[in-house]
Amino acid sequence: MHHDPTAGAVFRAVVSDSAYGDQDGFRGELGAAGLPFVMALKRRRGTWAYGPDAHTPADAARELAWRGPDAPGDWTAVTRTFRDGHTATWWAADARLGWWGPDGTTRLVVATTDPATLPEKSTWYLATNLPRPGGPRAADSPHEPADLAELVRIYGIRNWIEQSYKQIKDELGWADFQVRSDTAIRRHQTLVNCAFSFCWDTWFDQVAPSHAVPGTPKPADRADRPERGTATVPPAPSALLAPGAASRSQLADPIDRVTTLVAGMVEHAPTHRPPSPDRHGRQRAAPQPLRPDLTNHR
Repeated sequence: MHHDPTAGAVFRAVVSDSAYGDQDGFRGELGAAGLPFVMALKRRRGTWAYGPDAHTPADAARELAWRGPDAPGDWTAVTRTFRDGHTATWWAADARLGWWGPDGTTRLVVATTDPATLPEKSTWYLATNLPRPGGPRAADSPHEPADLAELVRIYGIRNWIEQSYKQIKDELGWADFQVRSDTAIRRHQTLVNCAFSFCWDTWFDQVAPSHAVPGTPKPADRADRPERGTATVPPAPSALLAPGAASRSQLADPIDRVTTLVAGMVEHAPTHRPPSPDRHGRQRAAPQPLRPDLTNHR
C-alpha cells in the first residue's frame, strides 16, 4: 500500500510489478475487495481483439498519436522528481486495449521517456482502477480520481516498497532454503530477518571517537547517500571490511553493508574443520556439496 504524507489527501493504492499485474484473477480480487491498484503489465501481454485492433499493451501505445514534444498528440508531459532532487520529463497517456480504456473499469496507462520509440527499459504499461479526473466514473467511483502525473508518481516509488527485500533475498539467504513445511519456512524467514536487523543496526551504530579507526570516513547522512542503483558504493567502516569484499552496485545504501558484513564473517570463520569421528571412533568422510540441480540457489 502506498501512502504519501506530503499530499493534501491520504492516497492509498496497491502497487506492484508485472509479476502480479498480469494476473487477471488477482486484479479482480482486489477490485472485488474495493481496493484501488496501480499494477504493471508486460509489454507483450496479449488479449483477444479483432485483427486490426491492438492485441498487446505495446500495440496500444503505438496507436497513440505523437508528432514530437511540440505536438504531443495523445501524450501528456509529466515531471518525475527523483530522490537526489533532479527531475526528468516523461510522457504519459491513456490507451485502449480490448475493453480497457480511459473511462473503463480498468484504465491502461502508458508512461515512457520517448513515445516515438517506446524504449523497453524506460516504458511502463500500467493497469489501474482509479478513475480519470472529470470522466464519467469519477463521481460514482469509491476511489479518488488520479490524473496521469499522479499515476506515474505512484508507480515511480514502487521500487522503494521492495527496499531491503533484495538484500534479504540475495545476500542473506531468503531465496536459498530446502524446507517443506510452512512452519519451517516461517522460521527460516524469521532468522533471515534477524540477521538483516543486526546488519542494519551495525550500520547505524555510530563508532565512538576513541575507537574510531584513523582515516575512516564518517557514515554519510541519509540525505547525502546516493540514489538506488548507482554504481558507487559508499565506504563502510574499515573494522567491518574484509579483504576482497564484494561491492554490489545494485544494493541500496545503507544495506550494501550486508555484503561486507557477511564477507567479514566468512573471513573470520575456520577455513577447514576436520571431520569428527563417529561413535565407533572411525573418522567420518567430509560431507560433499549438493549438486546445483538439487538446490534452490538463484
